[in-house]
Amino acid sequence: MNIIDQSDEEILKIANPMWADLIKYSNEENYGAFTRHFSAEMLRGANEIEMGKQFARSQLTKNLSSDAVYLGMIRRGEHVTVLYKQKNTKMEGEWLGRLVLGYEKDKVRIFGATIF
Repeated sequence: MNIIDQSDEEILKIANPMWADLIKYSNEENYGAFTRHFSAEMLRGANEIEMGKQFARSQLTKNLSSDAVYLGMIRRGEHVTVLYKQKNTKMEGEWLGRLVLGYEKDKVRIFGATIF
């Protein structure tokens, strides 16, 4: 199964709740819930100690607004990148949110998630 074969609407039905969860659990500094949809590869790179340090140090990652705006989608290979305009409740300006989705063992998983 390849996620790029799905329609934008089908992908957004999956991506939007996952992005909302990432925002919620990042704000709460909840590592376990934050990583629950990560692919095995993403989990290997998401060391709990390092993620905890990031949560503790970053005003950006713990004050994200829940009202992200969908910007578009990029399909490549076996992954789709969903882009969001993201705001912060304590910092002025806008950031770009990036969510990379694909299938792992017949389940949609997060293969990348960044905000910059």
